[in-house]
Amino acid sequence: MIDHRVKYRHIQCFLEVARRRSLVKAANALAVTQPAVSKTLRELEDILEVRLFERSRKGVVLTQFGEVLLHYAGASLAALKQGLDSVAQARMSGESYLNVGVLPSVAARIVPVAVERFQAESVETTLTLITGPNTFLLSRLRVGELDLVVGRLADPEQMAGLSFTHLYSERVAFVVRRGHPLLKEPNLDLRRIAEFPVLYPTREAIIRPYVERLLIAQGVTRLPKRVETISNTFGRSYTLDTDAVWIISSGVVSRDVAAGDLVELPLETSETTGPVGLTTRADAAPTPALLMFQSCLRYAAGKAALRL
Repeated sequence: MIDHRVKYRHIQCFLEVARRRSLVKAANALAVTQPAVSKTLRELEDILEVRLFERSRKGVVLTQFGEVLLHYAGASLAALKQGLDSVAQARMSGESYLNVGVLPSVAARIVPVAVERFQAESVETTLTLITGPNTFLLSRLRVGELDLVVGRLADPEQMAGLSFTHLYSERVAFVVRRGHPLLKEPNLDLRRIAEFPVLYPTREAIIRPYVERLLIAQGVTRLPKRVETISNTFGRSYTLDTDAVWIISSGVVSRDVAAGDLVELPLETSETTGPVGLTTRADAAPTPALLMFQSCLRYAAGKAALRL
């Protein structure tokens, strides 16, 4: 833990003296008096309880403790300066662009809050948001057309050269309209959904393997009235107007369920739970705008978790 008594002026003074090997030259560089430099060094040595310099007629020489501190303090101060410069760059970036791919469930659940927070920071960056299947978004990320993908963690073979940071976990839900016949079942058997139209994730949808495993485990091998779609607009409209069962990520319909427009069937779907997070190219240095938007997404995810 960093001692709270160590201030920026202590490190700055130490580095100047170490660099110039002279208290007088360090004082001139810092635009202070030589006694002020001596006093600041004594404060730092007292805090650390070690000698940092040996003083002689020829100037000052670092002790072993001083060499250790120099190794880390120089890099830390450089990193701090880079961070401050990056913040300034982010605020004065002008016509810059940030291209982000988002899964529909994420777009509905946390992205609106993240975008609102990002824009409140007055960063002059144009956000481009693209939705689609996870495989499509990752392919665009890999070739540099996207800077970030917010979605489920892909299979290991799809993650080569990519880096994933976890935000939260999400499961699949089976939702229907209010008054649906299946809501009247006291002990609902999942196999009953085969009697109704079922909106099913397409082959490109990352949740499809989770859904297939769940259905097979529950003995559902055939859905004669299946419609495969990744259109949330169609899914919501069709489910509200018919007796369809919509199999979809819970985040997509969380607001509809909370409002009572759609109702989740009382089924055990915990085995469909998967991690949702931030995927970036492992070899690409993040821009200040990207770092800031990732921070906004983490904030939005935390806020969404509090509402659950």
